[in-house]
Amino acid sequence: MSQLYNSIEPTVIDDDMLQRAVEEQWPEDVWKVARTEGISFKDVTEIQLSFRNILQIDNLWQLENLTKLQLDNNVIEKIEALESLVHLVWLDLSFNNIEVIEGLDTLVKLQDLSLSSNRISKIEHMDTLQELQIFSIGKNQLTALENVVYLRRFKSLRTLNLAGNPFCDEEQYALFVVAHLPGLVYLDFKLVSDTTVSIAAAPSRGIGQEFCANQQLCVGEGLVDTAAETLRPFVEYLNGSFLFDSLYAEDTEAARLAYLPGVDDLLQAYPSWVRDFVSVCENLFNYGLKEHEKREAEVSDFYEGLHEALAANQEEGKKIILDFEHRNRTRLDEIHHASSRHAAESLRAEYNEDILQLSETLMALEMQVADQLEELIKEFERNVADMASAFIENVKERYPLTQCRDLENRHHEKLLEISIQTLEKSLKNELDEDLPDDVRELLVDKSTIVNVVNKSHNIHLLKISLRESDILTSTYRW
Repeated sequence: MSQLYNSIEPTVIDDDMLQRAVEEQWPEDVWKVARTEGISFKDVTEIQLSFRNILQIDNLWQLENLTKLQLDNNVIEKIEALESLVHLVWLDLSFNNIEVIEGLDTLVKLQDLSLSSNRISKIEHMDTLQELQIFSIGKNQLTALENVVYLRRFKSLRTLNLAGNPFCDEEQYALFVVAHLPGLVYLDFKLVSDTTVSIAAAPSRGIGQEFCANQQLCVGEGLVDTAAETLRPFVEYLNGSFLFDSLYAEDTEAARLAYLPGVDDLLQAYPSWVRDFVSVCENLFNYGLKEHEKREAEVSDFYEGLHEALAANQEEGKKIILDFEHRNRTRLDEIHHASSRHAAESLRAEYNEDILQLSETLMALEMQVADQLEELIKEFERNVADMASAFIENVKERYPLTQCRDLENRHHEKLLEISIQTLEKSLKNELDEDLPDDVRELLVDKSTIVNVVNKSHNIHLLKISLRESDILTSTYRW
């Protein structure tokens, strides 16, 4: 309880307090006119009731058009009597003694809510506040990061203050928050950096799973586990000429080299080259899809086994508790109506023994399911490792993009040969073709033309290597 109790008597909100508050916020000349003509609390849209030692919220029903309410720095213990303030947009209840979030159901227009510096240990009972944009709940008693998951339902939330809560000491606290609330612009009074957003969004980090202490909670809140979220084929955009087309997307030299005489003849072989290149990509793509289906099935089987184990455990626990209740349904009455103190003590001892037995049985059941889940996870990890290893091996050996590099190398050799021949003709003034000026700039010496051809070639090889690296890296991460 606030120290104010030691010197000032706690108060509740009454008409006199409201009238004084209205007088204080209006200029004197405006207040004189209002007092002469009669003030209606219905006309009040903002009111400040800070530092008034208010213990209980009451008597606000008259302020039915209120949009802004300040109740900070009081000794309020419970959020109540706000149901009539349906137009409220801004509410400050910071620096009070509130322990539970409640009483906000009708405030559907609320955009800014401050509950900082209270005694709240759980974020809850806010489902109707779908317009919430700014939420401050720093310096409370939030210990579990799962509280952040609850805030995912507020799609308009852009500013959040959690600073000063125990869970802020977690090593990856900020990444966890940003991973689950990607729309945040400000966190703890600081602009969320692009770097933080990109790191938090990386599928390989598994931020959401890392902090979820309760697997069922994560699933219930829509937080699918990391493996399922990153379960992708890894061979996207290999079903066609996407990779081949990308070779030339950033190659500014290829267009100039295409003007060289003889390149037309080389281009006549293009259809065959493109066909072979695309065929290699599509073979890898088809293999990747089949492996993707196997991975999906493995994850599905894991979760099915997980839920079956949990459901069976819960059902067994429920049965044990029901049996206990059935056995002891009349025992309390028997103790109460025992013929003697000795008889009552004897019955109570039996009852306590039964409770102890119940506790031990439930604990044993808990340990049993923990062992089951541990074995399930170990088996899942083994299967995942085997599947990933086999996939990587086949990508390297049976369906390698090395074949695409070989095709590019052969094309490069022919293009280089044509380019040097064209240079030699140009130096001997035997070149009949009228070439654009930027193409003639390439025919200065052998070093210039070779560098340009090699630059184009290196761009193509880099594109192929990056795509192969992405497949392997994504698999390692999974």
